[in-house]
Amino acid sequence: MAVEAVLYRDGALELLDQTRLPGEVQVLKITDVDVLCEAIRSLRVRGAPAIGVAAAYGFRMAADAWQRAGGGSVDDLRGRLRAAGEALGATRPTAHNLFMAIERLRQVVDAPHADAPAMVRAVAAAADAVHAEDRALCAAIARHGAALLPDPARVITHCNAGALATGGIGTALGIVYEAVRQGKAVHVFADETRPLLQGARLTAWELSRAQVPVTLLCDNAAASLLAQGGVHCALVGADRIARNGDTANKIGTLSLALAAQRFGVPFYVAAPSTTFDLTLASGAGIPIEQRGAAEVVAGFGIATAPAGIEVYNPAFDITPADLITAIVHEGGVVRPPYGHNLPASLRGLPA
Repeated sequence: MAVEAVLYRDGALELLDQTRLPGEVQVLKITDVDVLCEAIRSLRVRGAPAIGVAAAYGFRMAADAWQRAGGGSVDDLRGRLRAAGEALGATRPTAHNLFMAIERLRQVVDAPHADAPAMVRAVAAAADAVHAEDRALCAAIARHGAALLPDPARVITHCNAGALATGGIGTALGIVYEAVRQGKAVHVFADETRPLLQGARLTAWELSRAQVPVTLLCDNAAASLLAQGGVHCALVGADRIARNGDTANKIGTLSLALAAQRFGVPFYVAAPSTTFDLTLASGAGIPIEQRGAAEVVAGFGIATAPAGIEVYNPAFDITPADLITAIVHEGGVVRPPYGHNLPASLRGLPA
């Protein structure tokens, strides 16, 4: 894949502005943490792994900017970076990767350093490592998950879990890319993913660029498609997964999972270990981001509902573990019972 959602070079964080796709390919060059926070909140960068990578680079960017401004003491730099972490952590509540990356960089910041330049170097190395590891995690998920797809394969997906959502080739779509690389004939059906159309604007665009056959459908056509038969599996990403396998993903994932169960279609979730939150016994503890009414009543600037109408606009829903056929992470394919098998599968992985 030639798509890079997140890149750091020359003291700036480069983000492919996903609010502009598919009509315009625009790369933002960010050197300020507040601007990065706005980019995360407004979905200019989105997808749980990509947000985590961007947050890690937020620390590096803040350290580089501090150094360019003349620097100072280790304590001064530590204070600046702790403040950066607080700001980044307040952007979006659901994606676990964000908080994993922030905690990892906080530990580097809080560790002893000989001087401020040493801390700057340590922060840079840690941020680069977060990105490199996400690339490797995506590649491993792709290798394990590709075996789940028959040849030929007709796959339905929801939202975007590809290169645009990660630091690598993607999670759910990474599996598709690896299966294609292996010579399998894969056709993807992409839900529009309302209200912000990540499936239409991002997944369809990304797959088209990769020359993977893709058919776009409205979210409310998915059940009808599955009822007709011929779809081999549903394949989605995740923003947070609880210890029992309950999974938070883009709103509408639950509807797809219910339809898949009704019509006997396997439902697979693909996510790196950074998405798993083993501190939560179930999905009941996952915080669900509530977004503004404008996304529903005036999406993309066009009024589609009466003025002043009340709106329910959760960004995510929880798919219960009993609807999930298997979960793929970098360690392999995990099947029920998740309460036992998920924690066991993660124990041998690098921390």
